[in-house]
Amino acid sequence: MLVVCLTGTTLTCHAQFKEKAFTQTYNEKTDSTAVADTADKLFSFKEYFGGLSHKNTMKIGTMFAGSVFLPGTAQIYNKDYWKLPIVYGGIGAFAGTGGYYMHRYTKSKKAYENFMSEKSAFETETGIPYPHVAPEIDYRSRTTGAWLLAGAGLMYWGSLMDGIVCYESNKYPHPGRATLYSALLPGLGQIYNGELYKVPIYWGGLMVSIHCLTLYDTNYKRFKRIHNEATNPDGNYTGPVSGETAKWYRDVYRRYRDYSIVATALVYLLQVIDANVFAYMHGFEVSDDITMNIEPAVIAPDNTYAMNPGAGAFGPEQNALGLRVGIRF
Repeated sequence: MLVVCLTGTTLTCHAQFKEKAFTQTYNEKTDSTAVADTADKLFSFKEYFGGLSHKNTMKIGTMFAGSVFLPGTAQIYNKDYWKLPIVYGGIGAFAGTGGYYMHRYTKSKKAYENFMSEKSAFETETGIPYPHVAPEIDYRSRTTGAWLLAGAGLMYWGSLMDGIVCYESNKYPHPGRATLYSALLPGLGQIYNGELYKVPIYWGGLMVSIHCLTLYDTNYKRFKRIHNEATNPDGNYTGPVSGETAKWYRDVYRRYRDYSIVATALVYLLQVIDANVFAYMHGFEVSDDITMNIEPAVIAPDNTYAMNPGAGAFGPEQNALGLRVGIRF
């Protein structure tokens, strides 16, 4: 009844808010390199080179971006100088030997192609079999080179992961670290945040998406080959699948393959975003005490926290009788 009487006698309605509600920031500065709210720079060369010379601190994102283009950046910033020979030596050794073996494979393949060209020309001109034996293609060198190049990539990946692990921070969980963990190894950010139950969900989504991608891509290539053979006027195709049918299946599987690529990318991005968001929200206070209080109050226009005091109900500079509403989350 009191609320009805107060609202019924009110001539004008004004809302007043505390100034703190409009001045607070949600990303407070914690060091000299931090910037409040959304004004953070994605990359700063001044911060990067200053961090390398240890004149100022470097955000983990800047350190990671520098390490992507210049391996060893993180090790220099973290003062793990003894790791630099391992990083550069490992990447250089694997990449160099891998390139050597891939060169051997390419050389043998080129020699085989030249031999086949010479053989065809000789048999066409003379009508007799070519007297020389064809050289073998060195497929073993291709396999060895591929594994060595993969080793170089693994060393590069390891240098990035090592930089993130050794980055010094007093905050746990660190949102940047959680994000980069998930970017380098899906699910690792969730483990870092202590949310182990999410790992099977994201890994299951990735495995299903990759399985569908592989299956649809295999069938797409199969029906593409059949269509090419069935529509080749110089060929002797006698398969049970017609060219039109093969074309229809080819287009269907190509579309499903593209959907699988999108699904794989979405699951990957989702787990990266999840790691970032829940690392930020880790310390967010959630209380079950949700209440709302309504009580009469005298509202003074000269309150320091009032927004646009303006004219009161009883004059331009008079106090007004009103309601105070408090909501607690």
